[in-house]
Amino acid sequence: MIKLSVITINYNNAAGLQKTIQSVISQTFKDYEYIVIDGGSNDGSKEIIESYAGKITYWVSEKDTGIYNAMNKGIQQAKGAYCLFLNSGDFLCNHKVLEEAFALNNTADIIYGNMMIDWGNGKRTEGKMPDSITALQMYVDTLWHPVSFIKRELFYKYGLYNEAYKMVADYDFFFKTIIANKVSTKHIPLLVSEYNVDGFSSKPESKAIEKEERKRVIHSYLSQEEINYLEGIAQKEKQKKDNSIKSFLKKWF
Repeated sequence: MIKLSVITINYNNAAGLQKTIQSVISQTFKDYEYIVIDGGSNDGSKEIIESYAGKITYWVSEKDTGIYNAMNKGIQQAKGAYCLFLNSGDFLCNHKVLEEAFALNNTADIIYGNMMIDWGNGKRTEGKMPDSITALQMYVDTLWHPVSFIKRELFYKYGLYNEAYKMVADYDFFFKTIIANKVSTKHIPLLVSEYNVDGFSSKPESKAIEKEERKRVIHSYLSQEEINYLEGIAQKEKQKKDNSIKSFLKKWF
């Protein structure tokens, strides 16, 4: 079995797609297959895919019903032990990332690293994930999808991405597997991918949908008592941070 299936989904993002493809096919690590699922783009994306066809294991360009429908198509074609989802516009941080990630010989169900975040206007920051993914981490934040190597067998044990969600099916999947079913995880202190905030999930009009869907996920896996407990901790941590900032400003300004 090959070690990794890299899955890229795309719709009308030709420039981003080309950058993503180049970051994958330039890897020194070779024990992977590359799957590209295009949603029937009409901006030249299909022609770009065709130009790299010799480097892509499987590709298709056809209409789909959304982001997670496209990802599920990719999973169904995948043959790797792990899956990594790298959407068009996102890219691997350097040409040795995959080699370094798998040189560590981790066997956890989900292996995850850190992410460079491109805010636009030249601003980039390194986002670091915690060493463990807890209910509190998932309640206040998430596990970043583009830095997560997910054992393919998890999708057949716990189900594919729930296409009823438009924005947070990956969040739902991580909540189901890590929090509800206690699958094993391992954090590697490695910058895996760069995420561009111009993506669909980062658009202001998508935030209301995301907020409502996150709420549905949380209530699917946690009792109201558990939610209240986590909310209490989150508020205390926020107050502690606010007080720290106030103390700093008072001392120095």
